[in-house]
Formats: sequence, C-alpha cells, structure tokens
Amino acid sequence: MEFVDLKEQYRNLKEKINSNIQKVIQNADFISGPEVKELEEQLAEYVGRKYCATCANGTDALTIAMKVFDVKANDAVFVPSFTFYSTAEVVSLEGATPIFVDVDERTFNMDAKKLEKAILQVKEEGKLNPKAIIPVDLFGQPANYSEILKIAEKYNLKVVEDGAQGFGGDINGKRACSFGDISTTSFFPAKPLGCYGDGGAIFTDDEETYKLVLSLRVHGKGSFKYDNVRVGLNSRLDTIQAAILMPKLEAFKEYELDNRNKFAKMYKERLKDIVKTPIVPEGYTSSWAQYTLILDSEDMRNTVQAKLKEAGIPTMVYYPIPLHKQIVYKDYNFNVEDLKTSENLCKCVLSLPMHPYMSEEQVDMISKAVIKEIEEYRKNA
Repeated sequence: MEFVDLKEQYRNLKEKINSNIQKVIQNADFISGPEVKELEEQLAEYVGRKYCATCANGTDALTIAMKVFDVKANDAVFVPSFTFYSTAEVVSLEGATPIFVDVDERTFNMDAKKLEKAILQVKEEGKLNPKAIIPVDLFGQPANYSEILKIAEKYNLKVVEDGAQGFGGDINGKRACSFGDISTTSFFPAKPLGCYGDGGAIFTDDEETYKLVLSLRVHGKGSFKYDNVRVGLNSRLDTIQAAILMPKLEAFKEYELDNRNKFAKMYKERLKDIVKTPIVPEGYTSSWAQYTLILDSEDMRNTVQAKLKEAGIPTMVYYPIPLHKQIVYKDYNFNVEDLKTSENLCKCVLSLPMHPYMSEEQVDMISKAVIKEIEEYRKNA
C-alpha cells in the first residue's frame, strides 16, 4: 500500500504524459517553452485569478512574494507555527522576523483571534514593523480568510496565501490560491497537483505585481534576458514539468478532487465515533492533501502508528515539531504561551493514506485497523 500512489496515477495518465514529454524533447524547447505559458493560463482560469507565473518550487514562490512586498530586516511577518518550515524560512531569508501564530485545533489553520492578538503585541512592543501575514491552507483546506483579510485590512498588512497544500480547496466556490494579495502553490510530487520534480506557481490579480514577479523569477530581468534591473532568482518551471502537469490538472478537475472528497467522507463516517477527525467548516471544500487524525496522546499516536506499520499501512506525522520549537528558532521567546495548540497537535496528529486512486476496500481496511488499534490501546491503558 502507498501513502500517496503516484505509480497508479501514472498508469492512468501514462499515454497523455508520455506524449507531452516526447513533444517537448522533440522540439528541444526545455526552458520557457510554449507549454509553460499554456499551463499558466489554465491554472489562472481554474483558480480564478487574472495572472499566474510558474516558478521552480513552492518555496521560491513564497520568496518571490517576500521580495515583491519588500520584506526586510525589522519587519514582522505572521505565520502559523503548525506547518512546514518553508513558510517561516522565506521570512528569515529576507532578514525579517517570523512571528508565530497558533492554529485552530480542528481545522489546523491559523487562529484569527490569536493572529490579531500577536499583531497588537508586536505593535505595543514597538521593535518590529508589522508587514505581512502568510496564512497556510493546511492539509487541503483554505484558511479562515473571512476573518484574516479583515484583520489584514485593519492593520494595513499584505496577505501572502501559502496554498502549497490547498490547491483545489474552496470557500463558497472561491478557490484556494485566490485569496491573498499574492497566492502561491507547490507542485511537489505528493501535493494535490504535483509534477515529477519540483515546481511552483504565483497568482495575483494585480498587473504591476505580476510584471514584478516575472522579473524576479528570471534574475531580475528588465526588457530582455541580459537587461538586469534588480536582484532576482533563477526560478523557472521546466517545460517538461509543465507538459506533465497539464494532463494531471485535467484529471484533477475531472475526477481526482471528487475522489479525494469521497474517500475523506468514508474515513469520517467510519472513524468519527472513535477518534477526532478533521473538521471542514460550512461552505468550505478541502482538497485533502492529508487526512489527519488527532489521537488522545503522543504515546497513543506512536503506538498506533507502529501497529499500523506492522500491518502494512503507511502513515505520516505532519508535523512532529512546531516551528517555534525548531532549533533554528531556539531563541524565539515571543508569545510562546499562545502557541500551545500547535505544540499539542504535534504530539497527537497522525495522517492516513490519502490519494485519488485508493479503493473503497482500502479505506475500509485502513479504518478497521485504526479502530482496532485505538480500542486495543485504550483497553490496555
């Protein structure tokens, strides 16, 4: 059993993917070929944004966003503590300070009340300039943008949506990667829409922002390749990856997203009475990058995970350490008492296999194994 079965996906899309790859090779148009622009147009249309610029990976997408908004030393950028490191890393790379914000226990996304409290604390302390917010659409579900965008407007902060896991999710039909002043995503292979290597994309509705992104992703170019007007990156999506992503995007729209939601519903129906399952608020749709349970304790989580491994069922822990507890931020001592939910989740979360090529029989088998091991643990506790 695979945690994410990319092999089965390839078997289903093999003909179209191979044909697209062969076309790129025959044309020898490996960098910035026509497939890249075609993919960008398709992505912008799907997400509902005016502009999309692809890049080398999701971290670069966030880095470019930081540069667009001139994030620098003495700036504060608010990020969730319960997420992958790159969300904070890109802030630190610009010399700015990540301010960690706790998350909602059941959605796993940034807690809007804790966000506003952290902003007020930074302003009251007066050492840093509040500059931006990076909400993360964790595990496939968009963050609480109805509240976060109000807070951003209230305090004049930019919003950079980290949609690396959220692509395909929506709030009342408005899709992930359409909420931020800039929104970003990742095409890492295991993401809801993944390529066969690294890749990323940046979305915006502002033409000047889009032009700046285009410059920054290619060495800060001006009117042409050898006209360099600013310091930028070398961050282009390979043409072959664009060619691979187009049939994958087609499948994602046609049936993969529906399948992910079908299997998530099955998990919930089978497990909701024995363990905490993810909550999707009214009006929200998740793309289920992960299906994550909350166990009773760290010991239960570790025991159940080990037993499932013995039974041939792969699981993952996203994430074992909150960002404010990472060694790289060992000196972080701001608002740590407001980050307890992130700390607790890291001890108790466990993600089950989730991908669009599962079978109902697999979901049944996994669910029964989870129930068996939880009941066994509680009986012996």
